[in-house]
Amino acid sequence: MNRNYFLSIAIFVFILVTTVVVVLFAKGYRFGLDTGKLELSGTGLLVTKSIPDGAQVFLNDHLTTATDNTINLSPKTYRVKIFKDGYFPWEKDIEIRAEVVSKAEALLFPKAPKLESITDIGVLNPVIDPSQTRIAFIVASQSARKNGIYVFDMSSRPILTLQSATTQLTDDTADLFSRANLTWSPDGKTWSPDGKQLIATISGTLDSPTSYLLESSGFNSNPRNVTEILASVDSTWKQQKTSKEKAQINSLSSKLRPIVRSSFSIMAWSPDDTKILYKASASAEIPLVIKPRLIGANPTKEIRSIEEGKIYIYDIKEDRNYALDESYFSETYAWLSDSSHLIFVKDRQISAIEYDGLNKTTIYAGPFINGYVFPWPDLSRIVTLTDLGNSQTDPNLYTISLK
Repeated sequence: MNRNYFLSIAIFVFILVTTVVVVLFAKGYRFGLDTGKLELSGTGLLVTKSIPDGAQVFLNDHLTTATDNTINLSPKTYRVKIFKDGYFPWEKDIEIRAEVVSKAEALLFPKAPKLESITDIGVLNPVIDPSQTRIAFIVASQSARKNGIYVFDMSSRPILTLQSATTQLTDDTADLFSRANLTWSPDGKTWSPDGKQLIATISGTLDSPTSYLLESSGFNSNPRNVTEILASVDSTWKQQKTSKEKAQINSLSSKLRPIVRSSFSIMAWSPDDTKILYKASASAEIPLVIKPRLIGANPTKEIRSIEEGKIYIYDIKEDRNYALDESYFSETYAWLSDSSHLIFVKDRQISAIEYDGLNKTTIYAGPFINGYVFPWPDLSRIVTLTDLGNSQTDPNLYTISLK
């Protein structure tokens, strides 16, 4: 009887101890000799990912693992470096905290990107649509039938070549669309807010411009002249754009909305609407929206006191605000489709940067026409306009690979 009783107690204690050990192990606790004696201490998890995968992960300059892996680490700050041959390295200081999952996610850019031509008939004045998937441009160096306005669709999957994703909207038989201006208003309008239409304006011989409203889905046999009602079209498009921006701002926290309206000059929302690139129109203090602060959020130091004229990125999901270094200030910014990176033009170079202002990488430093840089929807490449340094040839659209 006593033997069975003590056996039951032993089994119960064993199960209890095993359960506690399993729970502690799952929470990241490990036995170690860091202090010279055996003790149980809490650890944190570091999840490492990279595009492309299979990159090496260095912790404090020691090769530790490969990406697409999760490792337990003692709580402290580590210098994490992710490296793959043929790509620029990624680095960040990440604080590991007990029982907290931290992430190191790196988009690695190739050191020798490949260029591929999209067009070969000469391109002028390319303009991207609001969805960031189509580029309108003008051709002026071909025959009357080949001259005109074209649209290249980056979201299509051409069977043979990228050129097959290009659609002609007009030619020079209806009017001289090869001389058209696709940027027809002071605030740079070309496309309708929904991307279904665009305006082309042709200057007349007596300085009386003619404006046409073009459907972007195919060839316009009889382009619609909207010269007399252009102000009405402009007003309608402004209302549509304002309505969308109002809805985006209204989706924000009630604590944040007044600051955004009074102190944010919004430059671009990220594709998934979770981040805002903006220039501070007035100095202000961004209130805390999420209390207590999120555990395992981006470890990069944030700045909540914004200064007029400086450029910032606000992360809505994590309620964190980051300042861009003034050396990165540019007139040309574009979000990559992952909503975690920006590309920008500075000093005749195309560079990428993470939304927290870190890991600036020069993607391309070859010849290109300033200002014409567009991200590809699937993160695989960017598009630019270049004559490859040969001023005797017409510039064309080229892709620069990011993988």
